[in-house]
Order: sequence, then C-alpha cells, then structure tokens
Amino acid sequence: MFGAIPSQLLVLVSSVGAIFMAVFVMFVRLRSQKKPINEKKIIIPPIAMSTGALMFIFEEFRVAPLQILEATVIGVLFSTVLIATSKFEARDGEIYLKRSKAFVFILIGLLILRILLKLIFSNSLDVGELGGMFFILAWSMIIPWRLAMLVQYKKLKKTMLH
Repeated sequence: MFGAIPSQLLVLVSSVGAIFMAVFVMFVRLRSQKKPINEKKIIIPPIAMSTGALMFIFEEFRVAPLQILEATVIGVLFSTVLIATSKFEARDGEIYLKRSKAFVFILIGLLILRILLKLIFSNSLDVGELGGMFFILAWSMIIPWRLAMLVQYKKLKKTMLH
C-alpha cells in the first residue's frame, strides 16, 4: 500500500499531523474547561477513536502480539500522567474539569516522546506496522484515562446529590 512513498516521508508527514492534532487537542481541552462536563463528553472520545481500529483490516497495519503488548504497556504508562492531571471541581451545581497548567506541558512532552519513538522505530519497523503500534498506544492511553475520569466524575456527582 505504501511501497511507492518513501518511509521517511510518511514518518515526517505523520509526525507533523500529530503536532497539529496535539495543538487541536490543547485548544479543545482549554475551551472545554469553561463548560460543564457530563458523562457523554467523557465517553465519546474513546468511542469515536475506536473507528481507527478499522486500519487493522489492512495487513500493512497489523502488528505482532509482542508489539501489541509493548504498545499497550507504554500507553497505559502514559495514561497515568494524564490521569494525575485530570481533576474535577463542582461549581454552581455543575461539574467542571479543573484547569491544569501541567496538562499542556505533559501533552507536549508526550508528543515529543511519541515523535522520538517514531523516529527511532521507523528504521526497524514498516511504517504501517508503526502506525498500528501507535494507534494501540493511543488507545491504551485514552481508555484508562477516560475510565478514571468517569469514575472520578461519578464520585463527585454522587457527593453533590447527597
């Protein structure tokens, strides 16, 4: 599928795409902190992201079981940082995501680390495999993070009702 396009170009283009996505996420996150949060806003992003798993229909994106494990472990480790910086607060009878000055720096740090890992592994892995691994990493990061947010949200909501 990617045979005619040089691997380095694909890595570069996907890295630039990741930078734009990160900037977009930062703006969305900063804007969303001004509005109350609800269960749907917590649950929808991982569900929307799940459609990306369709990439595995194509053989170019399939990864070995050990690579799945590696990507999953790294994603779960990365999620702990996001979980630690995602806190809620009750204001005016609503629940809001607390502003975290660290969140933007953590997101930038994770982006830099992700790009470095991509550059390191792009020499030894096919670009499709690498894409599959980074999807698994992102999925393994967002699921625990959003589940932790949902649990925290429900606890705060329950205390507000009593």
